[in-house]
Amino acid sequence: MLQIKSKRELDLMRESGRLVSEILSKLATQVAPGVSLEQLDAEAERLTREAGAMPAFKGYLGYRHTLCTSVNEQVVHGIPGPRVLKDGDILGLDFGLVLQGYYGDSAVTLPVGRISAVAHRLLSVTRDSLYAAIEASRPGNTLKDVARAVESTVRPHGYGVVRDFVGHGIGQKLHEDPQVPNYEDGASSLVLRPGMTIAIEPMINEGTPEVRVLADRWTAVTKDGKLSAHFEHTIAISEGAPEVLTEWTSGRLGDFA
Repeated sequence: MLQIKSKRELDLMRESGRLVSEILSKLATQVAPGVSLEQLDAEAERLTREAGAMPAFKGYLGYRHTLCTSVNEQVVHGIPGPRVLKDGDILGLDFGLVLQGYYGDSAVTLPVGRISAVAHRLLSVTRDSLYAAIEASRPGNTLKDVARAVESTVRPHGYGVVRDFVGHGIGQKLHEDPQVPNYEDGASSLVLRPGMTIAIEPMINEGTPEVRVLADRWTAVTKDGKLSAHFEHTIAISEGAPEVLTEWTSGRLGDFA
């Protein structure tokens, strides 16, 4: 069921989105060779609870962590454990929280130390596809227009658009209607209206779009073992340009914003 947010609800979502951005920005400064994924997860939970919010992912469908940490060929839903980051890795940080009953959700893929030109190009193009999709998220346009913006950005580079996972509506629940695919033929012709809030999250693979889920039942990896990148923003559809509720404004996130 489609949710149209009131002015008060949008104000609350601005607060949750701002906090998501602030915490992701702090976490990004700690991403470096020698840092473990579980260290980042512990810090994310500490910062979230200190701010008076609750982790969005912890306890969701049995998930036990605050962050999803996806390294290199891991597409999404990577579980933070003792793995230590090394120079040349790329790390997807997917983070959400709930504050005063409303959710915010954002993801960024960051370089760890010095990365290859291939990895840097993938990150840059995936980021660009997110902002192209946001630009297309205007009243009167459809979800097909949003998905087309992602595809038209990444296809010239020969990248694969993941089909198994999609974006989503967001508000008083982490996942609300509608689904927001990143490929046009999977998207509906639903017309965007002011007051809608959605999370747009392109997941783009260096090679094949196909993925498989590991035995942990969470971590999705590329089927061909090549790199994957993931960027996400929570946005509100307004009368004119869309409003990015989780905009990255400082620190290392600014390098990929």
